[in-house]
Amino acid sequence: MSELKGLLEEKRKLVDKKATEFRQVRDDWNNKTKEHLGTRNNLNSEVRELITNVRTQRDLREQKNQEVREKKQVRSDCNVLVRAAKDKLALLRGDGDTPKDEGFRDRGRRGRDRPPTVHSLRRESERLEREFETGNHTGKNEKKVMKRLKEISALIKEMQKSEDDNVELKQAREELRLALETQESSHLEVTRSAEEAQQAHDLMIEWNDEVSRKREVAEEAHRRLRRSKKEADQAHHHYIVSIRCLHSTQNILRAMRGIESGTAPSKSSREGVQDLMTKLMSGETLSTEQLMELQRFD
Repeated sequence: MSELKGLLEEKRKLVDKKATEFRQVRDDWNNKTKEHLGTRNNLNSEVRELITNVRTQRDLREQKNQEVREKKQVRSDCNVLVRAAKDKLALLRGDGDTPKDEGFRDRGRRGRDRPPTVHSLRRESERLEREFETGNHTGKNEKKVMKRLKEISALIKEMQKSEDDNVELKQAREELRLALETQESSHLEVTRSAEEAQQAHDLMIEWNDEVSRKREVAEEAHRRLRRSKKEADQAHHHYIVSIRCLHSTQNILRAMRGIESGTAPSKSSREGVQDLMTKLMSGETLSTEQLMELQRFD
């Protein structure tokens, strides 16, 4: 009997130690589970917020793209007005170098017979200046070019003065100026909306990439959460088995001591422990305090 008691006591101490270790392991894994759960939930919340931002930027991009299409149409209408104003001004000036001029296709010969205009004189002046700068006119020819440039300048001034006195021509020039201003303004509007659309698109792509990155991190946190829960459940299972073994060993030792001394544990104490063991054996969940009570009972 004494030898058996010694063996059982050693086993009881070993099982008690194992139960304590399993409880500690379980508690550690439960703490990690809480951490991983908080991390995963926070990341999922960030992902949802980022997805909302992505949708907002996508809607903004579509809105700006629609604005670009509308403003391009406005710009196109402005281009038509500018071309019409230029044609009107050219017609009033007698400029035959416009596509609408009936003699345009035969301007090589007949163009020389037309009177010069401010436009044609300026083009001639620009051509002569380019040729002069590149060294195409030297010696006596250089003097001829300089003389011609002065003549052109004088003719342009004279013709501009004449145009200023022409009310209809002056009005046509004003119409062209206004049309050009409107054209430039519409072009700036198109450019601005296009830039805003591109910015919204770039930000949408940036946040979409962030969504993918956050999702990967959240999925990793979820995998860690599942692993920690699994490890905690296994440790808890081993802890429960250890408690059952410990209780059985303690019951045997108490019975042996009771036989030797002629005493037995109080009824209330036995009934309390027995109630806990009955719940445990039936699969009910006991609190940590109740399990530790079983472990301490001797």
